[in-house]
Amino acid sequence: MSKNYISKINRRDSLKWLGSLTSVVVVGGVVVACDAPEPEMPVVQEESQWPDLKFEVITGPKYGQDPDMINPTTPWPRTLTADQLNLVAHLSDIICPADDGGPSATEVGVPDVIDEWVSAPYESQQSDRVLILNGLQWLDDEAGRRFNKLFMTVRASEQIQIIDDIAYASKASEPAFEHAVLFFAKLRTLVFGGYFTSPEGIGDIGYMGNVPVLGDYPGPTEEAMAHLNDVIANMPA
Repeated sequence: MSKNYISKINRRDSLKWLGSLTSVVVVGGVVVACDAPEPEMPVVQEESQWPDLKFEVITGPKYGQDPDMINPTTPWPRTLTADQLNLVAHLSDIICPADDGGPSATEVGVPDVIDEWVSAPYESQQSDRVLILNGLQWLDDEAGRRFNKLFMTVRASEQIQIIDDIAYASKASEPAFEHAVLFFAKLRTLVFGGYFTSPEGIGDIGYMGNVPVLGDYPGPTEEAMAHLNDVIANMPA
């Protein structure tokens, strides 16, 4: 079982990061839109085994049209439980582990920003909250069906068996996995979107924002592009 996740960033930084995450993130020519329109959720059939849990809508003050991201307030609380946050952190590092090119998703604080994302009282984030929380419950349910344990308590190889059944779009045609495939695709988008809008992730792709460049922009370094292409090549379809 993985150790408990310890928050890496404060609310001020996570709220600022949330603002970046709502924008379109361009990664090596692949456009990842975290707030793009979602595919319509399929009807929950009995054989789908999707929890289809209902959650109270989070309401409260919003930032309005001109938020102060220099000194942001904290108008809403983060809502993931400790167990949910630990599971999100564990999945984040399965999706985006540390390698020679950079740190893992948890090392830069991606789970904090996902917690911020699903806790924000906006329509798209609230829709994602329902999908993410049901997906986390589905993982525990599926681990119980297969191994009679919670997801975080089964062996790493058993966890990957489950992940392999929901990490590919081709599995969406199977009723048992169609909702879970959408869940994992959304989580993967948030993890990579969060990572590549973090200071470390921006540096990982060689982005030099707010730095004047004389002459034509040279683009990312060859090393950064090689790492980025490797990440993209190994992303599940």
